[in-house]
Amino acid sequence: MQKYFKELIIRLLLCFVPISVFSLIFTPLTIYGSYFISKLFFNITLNGNVLFVNGFPFRIIEACVASAAYYFLWLLCFLTKDIKWAVRGKIIIYGFGLIFLMNIFRIWLLIFIAMNFGFRWFNVVHLAFWNFVTGVYVAFVWIFLVWHFKIIDIPIYSDIKHIYRLGFRKSRRPARPKHPL
Repeated sequence: MQKYFKELIIRLLLCFVPISVFSLIFTPLTIYGSYFISKLFFNITLNGNVLFVNGFPFRIIEACVASAAYYFLWLLCFLTKDIKWAVRGKIIIYGFGLIFLMNIFRIWLLIFIAMNFGFRWFNVVHLAFWNFVTGVYVAFVWIFLVWHFKIIDIPIYSDIKHIYRLGFRKSRRPARPKHPL
């Protein structure tokens, strides 16, 4: 029981990693990843966080990095009970990898649409990704990871249920043994 509470405290403390950490890590990865992939298809230059494709600027802002998506997956991972630490690490690596690859593809696709169909379609597709696709994709990534790693616990709920059961067991009095006479 004491081991469970120590692990729970560590997991809860890890939930307080600021979202800016994810932004710090994934901003350069997203900028350079987008640049190198797009360079395979377009005449592109990079200046800071701006990709210039055929003279048109595409600014990679913090929202483009999808720090909130990484953070949401991080929270789901650490708010889920009974995952071994090695498996938790794999979930984070695979989940972050899937989100990163989709984000790079999204940025490339938006550049492709702008260059081939115009900025009107760029805005339509960009808003669709922003408002719908990204959240659904992160949910699907989590569902896939839960299925792949055979996770049976539910974030937050499983811990609350476990703590409730521990408290309920302590509060009950042990049954009195029957007198043999």
